[in-house]
Amino acid sequence: MKTTRRQFLQAAGAGLTASALSARADQKKPNILFILVDQHRGMDLHCMGNDDLLTPNLDQLAGEGILFKDAIANAPLCTPSRATLLTGKYPIAHRCISNDLPLPTDQETIATVLSRSGYKTGYIGKWHLDGISRHKFTPPGPRRHGFNDYWAVYNCHHNYFKTKYYLDTPELIERNGYEPDVQTDLAIEFLREHRSNPFYLTVSYGPPHAPYELVPENYKVFYDPEKIPIRPNSKNPNRKAVSGYYAHITALDVCVGKLLRTLDELNLRENTIVVFTSDHGDMLWSHGRIKKQQPWEESINVPLIIRHPTQIKSNQQSDLLIGTADLAPTLLSFTGSKIPEEMQGLDLSGQILEGKGPKHESIFLVDMLTCDQARQWNGRPWRGVRTDQYTYARFYDEGWVLYDNQKDPLQMDNLYDNPKHAALQKRMEQELQKWLIQLKDEFLSENELLEKLNLAQAWKERNEHFQSGKNW
Repeated sequence: MKTTRRQFLQAAGAGLTASALSARADQKKPNILFILVDQHRGMDLHCMGNDDLLTPNLDQLAGEGILFKDAIANAPLCTPSRATLLTGKYPIAHRCISNDLPLPTDQETIATVLSRSGYKTGYIGKWHLDGISRHKFTPPGPRRHGFNDYWAVYNCHHNYFKTKYYLDTPELIERNGYEPDVQTDLAIEFLREHRSNPFYLTVSYGPPHAPYELVPENYKVFYDPEKIPIRPNSKNPNRKAVSGYYAHITALDVCVGKLLRTLDELNLRENTIVVFTSDHGDMLWSHGRIKKQQPWEESINVPLIIRHPTQIKSNQQSDLLIGTADLAPTLLSFTGSKIPEEMQGLDLSGQILEGKGPKHESIFLVDMLTCDQARQWNGRPWRGVRTDQYTYARFYDEGWVLYDNQKDPLQMDNLYDNPKHAALQKRMEQELQKWLIQLKDEFLSENELLEKLNLAQAWKERNEHFQSGKNW
């Protein structure tokens, strides 16, 4: 029997009222449940204004915490962004400057800090931080970057009906079924096992990243490709792909609901910080482009919800500029942990809790190497900044884009080199220069950068590996 949209919403909301709202966990240190999805653009939640999407659990999570409307992926590509999330650093510092370069083992991460502080740390799902091959086993030790207590991980794959993961031995575990469902069950097991200890658990789902069609049929029925509305700045979109992307988001929403209900059942709700975000967005044919690595909102704007009932007031929507580099120091501050001096992101906890303390004038944007997706549109390295009103980005040897996002939210009118906006362009370039100087980023060409960071051989081996077809 086909489930209607109304029936789905009623069922999804049935268990979400907090049975444990007044119950407190015994532990003093707050837990962290960090839910990370892949290639989900920020505007694609019902609570962010997309009325065509069914996301009741995420909408409720946002209503119980704070929804950030200007959350930005500093480096909108999987490996650089994931490294930034963990280290609180920008790519020039953590050296994961493109996909499939390994995160160096000398890097301090939020997980290493919390593990030393007595937290039980666990990671489930997509990793994409251990270099090539994407199918390699990551053994216990420094290459797990602080996730010492539980590991159910595959470096990188996107066959969502063939779940793959390793535990602590190199024997591959394969399970049938929709991968996020399997990973959610593993996460629930972790929560039950570690309910009496402070924990930091990351659940890293592969969707809604392509393949868009690899989603259960019972979610596809909500999004008819023939009827699904298309973002107005799209050019020649593949409607079937967009409907599959939407279906993935709704399927993930159901998984999030299961995790939230488990926290309630275990009386962990009030002492658990819940974070939902993505590593980057998805162009999905906006401006005629696909995937990521681009400075448009569809690529850089990501969903971000943070709930913590004992610290964060409910039902907030924030215009605070926050980048992926800011999440590690901010979450460490919420736990009372010392933030490593090497972390470059801002601790925005004061702004989130009281509207006080340091905040960004702009968010730094960076794409340092041209990898697979960008080659499809003749892309090359770029740098940029995103303020509360403007987006500015350029290549190292010529200009590119300047948008007024308030007057032109769909970014259809490029103001770059428009004489009427010369003063604005100059101000934005000055803002970019501040970031480049602060981060000691000389904005080198690809070859110069690879030589400076001693990554030329690693990048050569990475590209040869993919050209051989071994990893696909």
